[in-house]
Amino acid sequence: MKGKHYNKLIALTLTVTLFAITIMLPNTTFAAVETSVETAIIVDVESGRVLYDKNADEALPPASMTKMMTEYIVLEKVNDGELDWEDTTEISDYAYDLSADNRFSGIGLRKNVEYKVKDLYDAMAIYSDNATTVALAEMISGSEGEFVKLMNQKGEELGLPDFKFVNATGLDNDTLNGNHPEGTKAEDTNLLSARSAALLAYHLVVDYPEVLEVASIPSKEFDGQMLTNYNWMLKHDASFIDQFYYEGVDGLKTGNTELAGKTFTGTAEKDGRRLITVVMKADSEVERFQETAKLLDYGFDDFEQAELLPSNSVIEEHEILAVTKGKEDHVNIATAEAIDLMIEKGTEEDYSVIFELDESKLDDDGNLEAPVKKGDKVGQATITYDEKPLTKSDYLVDDKAVIAVDVIATEDVEKKNWFSLTIDSVVDFFKNLF
Repeated sequence: MKGKHYNKLIALTLTVTLFAITIMLPNTTFAAVETSVETAIIVDVESGRVLYDKNADEALPPASMTKMMTEYIVLEKVNDGELDWEDTTEISDYAYDLSADNRFSGIGLRKNVEYKVKDLYDAMAIYSDNATTVALAEMISGSEGEFVKLMNQKGEELGLPDFKFVNATGLDNDTLNGNHPEGTKAEDTNLLSARSAALLAYHLVVDYPEVLEVASIPSKEFDGQMLTNYNWMLKHDASFIDQFYYEGVDGLKTGNTELAGKTFTGTAEKDGRRLITVVMKADSEVERFQETAKLLDYGFDDFEQAELLPSNSVIEEHEILAVTKGKEDHVNIATAEAIDLMIEKGTEEDYSVIFELDESKLDDDGNLEAPVKKGDKVGQATITYDEKPLTKSDYLVDDKAVIAVDVIATEDVEKKNWFSLTIDSVVDFFKNLF
């Protein structure tokens, strides 16, 4: 019987080389790019693919990149109708004192003045103002301490892997003169890994793309004064700053404290592709923007979307699988869908696919048993890079991960009728007898 030729299939892992790619594996630095900052990451938004990372799972103080979570919560509340841009609030004594503290970003909020949510949000997002951030936190949750609980809850909901929020601003608690939020300690500081910062930014631009309408504003008047965006990669009207202008950058958030150093979560769009980058613990403003530009260049110039394996692909010499008790003694098999990945240009030979059968679908001899329906899964094709299978950690978001595709039967195989099966049993009996 032809099926006997396939009796050993179940024990085999069939490796087939594909025309392929360079896919970044976690914590891998490729020779094509290097960065001087302590931690960094590049993410392609559409595919969710991590294109590069350096120590991206190391949690560090993010400084004012913390405010991205405050922005997310404000935007969520506005979109859910729990908050309106025209709603107003007066500021607390703490927010007033914080606004007057020359050590921090402050615009000099005034007492007994009704400030609109939109104005407070713009000052936070554009100028990284701390007092307006606290005012929004207090308006939403009653106190910054309660808002911190909401921040950590939202971090869990968004699946941030490495984070800790202790205040809404990103300042270190020990610099707040005892005014740290209730439920936190004076020695506490916010923590984010580059991967977590990128994931938070990803949710911001995907869930609430309007975040970029404000994040991309170079400067704006607030309460009689001009607020200048600390993101030097936007188009500013200043000769020194404009040397860092990068076409397509429209966000997202800078940060700066003595403990954190200079941090920046950037995002840019070019030729229909959007990237998110994070750099942490840079030594200077110049370094954080130069390194971001380097990462953006690498992500845009060195990567492309490519189809590694078309749908309905067959693997040479393994196009069929033996079937018992069927009107046919084999069934054609192929991949159910295409394998389409964001890849580094010119590294196709580094990719392969491992074809594995699903043992639970096979008998002891490695055969399928009829009836077989078109579309029945019989195994999967797993993508490997440099002989290592891709994993979900190669992606920022799990539901974007393309690491394997199903291998399916491409046709029906009906089961033989009882008479034919009886004849087969008699024939097999005498074969075994002799």
